[in-house]
Amino acid sequence: MANNATGLVRIVKAAGYSWQGLRAAWQHEAAFRQEALAALVAIIVACWLDVDIVSRILMIGAVVLVVIVEILNSAIEAVVDRIGQERHPLAGRAKDMGSAAVLISILLALFVWIALLWTHLR
Repeated sequence: MANNATGLVRIVKAAGYSWQGLRAAWQHEAAFRQEALAALVAIIVACWLDVDIVSRILMIGAVVLVVIVEILNSAIEAVVDRIGQERHPLAGRAKDMGSAAVLISILLALFVWIALLWTHLR
């Protein structure tokens, strides 16, 4: 049966699926929980710091990006695991690349925070 939802119905359904995805990430992914809590703390700190609005947005955006990339990495891992549990070089490569994306996003967040704090504390 085709999904003919349009307009507001489609938006509401999409929001429900997104909420389910966030709940699944929270329930099943320890790394997501850790990064989400770290992001929450970082957002509170960014709002507390005496920095300009552009710096605050960059700091918050950088940590939110880590959470987004972690969700995508978890999705990749779930799909790979769904396909099969046997070891395969392509499955390992997919999981490793997802993990690398998380690492790069974390390094970017650290760079943004250090650069902006360095600039504002000088």
